[in-house]
Amino acid sequence: MNTTMGIRGFALLWSAQLVSIVGSALTGFVLGVWTYERSGSATQFALIMLSGAVPAVLIAPFAGAITDRFHRRRVLVAADLIAIATVGVLAVLIGGDQLQVWHIYVATALTAMCGTVHQVTFAAMIPLLVPKQHLGRANGLSQVVFSAQIAAPVAAGALLTFAGLHGVILVDLVTFTASLLVVLLVPLPAAAVRAAAPEPGGPSIWRQAPAGWAELRRRPGLTGLLAVLAGFYFCFGLAGTLIRPLVLSFASPAELGFQVFAGGAGLFAGSLVMGAWGGPKRKVRGIALFMAFGGIGMAAHAIAPSLALVIAVGPFFLFTLPVITGTAQTLLQTKSDPANLGKVLATSRAVSQAAGPLAYVTAGPLADGVFEPLMRADGALAGSVGAVIGTGPGRGMALMFVLAGALLVVLGVVAARPGLRRVEDLPDLVVDEQDAEEDPAAKDPAEKDPVAAAPGGEEKGE
Repeated sequence: MNTTMGIRGFALLWSAQLVSIVGSALTGFVLGVWTYERSGSATQFALIMLSGAVPAVLIAPFAGAITDRFHRRRVLVAADLIAIATVGVLAVLIGGDQLQVWHIYVATALTAMCGTVHQVTFAAMIPLLVPKQHLGRANGLSQVVFSAQIAAPVAAGALLTFAGLHGVILVDLVTFTASLLVVLLVPLPAAAVRAAAPEPGGPSIWRQAPAGWAELRRRPGLTGLLAVLAGFYFCFGLAGTLIRPLVLSFASPAELGFQVFAGGAGLFAGSLVMGAWGGPKRKVRGIALFMAFGGIGMAAHAIAPSLALVIAVGPFFLFTLPVITGTAQTLLQTKSDPANLGKVLATSRAVSQAAGPLAYVTAGPLADGVFEPLMRADGALAGSVGAVIGTGPGRGMALMFVLAGALLVVLGVVAARPGLRRVEDLPDLVVDEQDAEEDPAAKDPAEKDPVAAAPGGEEKGE
């Protein structure tokens, strides 16, 4: 690996992705506002989120197969071009006063799919751009990209006031164009952009898509780790769905803004710390520990209906997210066969993205139909749990925070068990080019990894 070129390439691609994702978050916020103001329908507003979440989950396995099969720079360029065309059509429709709600659903689905392809491809390139000893830091910085979306609604509100809907869409168009120019022009090591698998004559993308799951099953402990992460993402989605109505049960909308800002600050701080630190040396134990800490922070939201409390514990809970996700991604990047890395990362992404919508669709009905009635002043749990965390509006959601926090602690205990810790003992299959020059056998994962060398390995699984 040309280390200087690789690190510079990572920094430039990371910066472009940061700008592009923030631009997309601006657009997503203002289109949601436009839809709600036009229709007055919470259902239509929620369908925007769903129209982005479901296509992203469905495209993820194919995004991994595409990443591993085709020239990665071309994949990034194609994703950006489709996104630019989609946002451009929105700009034309808005300019002609012809925008309809269904246009937003279609555009959201297309840009979500492009974003998934872009992010999976970039994640698969990171181990080939950054030296192995800095991989955790690079993944930590990647979390900064997503935590920066927290600031988007604040900026979007001001931008919408001064520039209007059309102006915000044009800003998004500019950010996508800037990302495209960086992808086109940044020098990158050949190993980072060339296809991991041969382009012509191989299995179809449709047949390659499940290979990520097959690769995970061949690596002892990785499927268990993915199951733990799925539970984590479900709990995180549950908290993300309920935190605003929970806070609004005892605070004003303006005070909710302070809570959202504080939580975003905790997420951003965790990303920066992960970027500087690189994550725990014993990665699975680190994931287990931070997951348990996060569970305690999540459950603490329920102690009392207090704005000061949620502003204090929210950042603590969200601080753990970048450490867990960045460390898990580093494990997947180093312990997976490079020829199937895109598919592995895409499978992991599909699991995490599917857990979120599952939480979205279950949290509200459970809160309204089960837990809130239980925690009324005359509810079935008023004399027991209610004596500890209180009764009345919002206390049922508070109980859900307690249960989800307890589940996170349990997941942390499960992650600390020997069955998952053995992931640490798997050989690293991502090797720096300079290491490979010193040890020619390191260039062939089969030389280091008896699993990859066994019959029925990745070539047969493809």
